[in-house]
Amino acid sequence: MAEQMRAAGASVPGGTDGGAPSRGGVAKWLAIYTLGRLAIAAALIGLLWVLGLPGTPGFLFGVLLAMPVSYLALGRVREQLTGALVARNERKERLRAELRGTAADDA
Repeated sequence: MAEQMRAAGASVPGGTDGGAPSRGGVAKWLAIYTLGRLAIAAALIGLLWVLGLPGTPGFLFGVLLAMPVSYLALGRVREQLTGALVARNERKERLRAELRGTAADDA
């Protein structure tokens, strides 16, 4: 995906090509994304329980609704997480190539 974005001339968020800086790393963005998804799920489950959908059906319906809502609401965070993962992968590949003694482009 990152290669396709670079081939099209777009910068990858958090990448090494001058895109948006990924100042934290993978753990930071993963924690933000996970807590965001949990907060959205808890809010929807609570809202459904307040509206009168009791017990297990309210919980299951809330979890089901949380999936598309978090996909839409956490798009930027997901892009930053993806960018941090791409940057980490590129860094690891570069280090592996250095350890092998080959250029990173040859691998």
